[in-house]
Amino acid sequence: MEKPLLSLLRELPGEVWLSQAVGIRIIENDDDLWYAVAECGVSPEQEEFVNPAGFSVGRAYLAPNDNVPCVICRADSERIGFIVFRKWSGSEPGFNWSYFIDLKYQGMGYGRAAAELAIKILRAAGPEMPIRLSTEAHNTRARKLYQSLGFTKTDELDGDDPVFVLY
Repeated sequence: MEKPLLSLLRELPGEVWLSQAVGIRIIENDDDLWYAVAECGVSPEQEEFVNPAGFSVGRAYLAPNDNVPCVICRADSERIGFIVFRKWSGSEPGFNWSYFIDLKYQGMGYGRAAAELAIKILRAAGPEMPIRLSTEAHNTRARKLYQSLGFTKTDELDGDDPVFVLY
């Protein structure tokens, strides 16, 4: 796939970015950016599992075509999380995402809804592209979620993190 991920995502119709529970939108204004990097947070125990949004936004600044930071919103448009879509940087082609739900909205099903919507978005952008996710080996909650969504654990490692794939 030669086309940048940002171009593929921008070509998608609006309805692809929505589900009944959540919506995802590319960060394109100061309010969304401020929310992602300053207001949206996780518990101290979860901080070891995710990169801060500022790191992902910085990566997008350096390579904007293949790193697309977005906010996750409830159906009423209230921002509830952060997600970044990326091209997989490993040896195999694919898409990737990293995300988290704001601490005050966790445990309400938004994490699963956002993951399901992320799959829908990336499938629309490149139906033939596998989705590869990595997670800390001891992040059992993420591992269970990914497997319940159809991802399978591979022998591949991203650093020392196991990689899951959905074809």
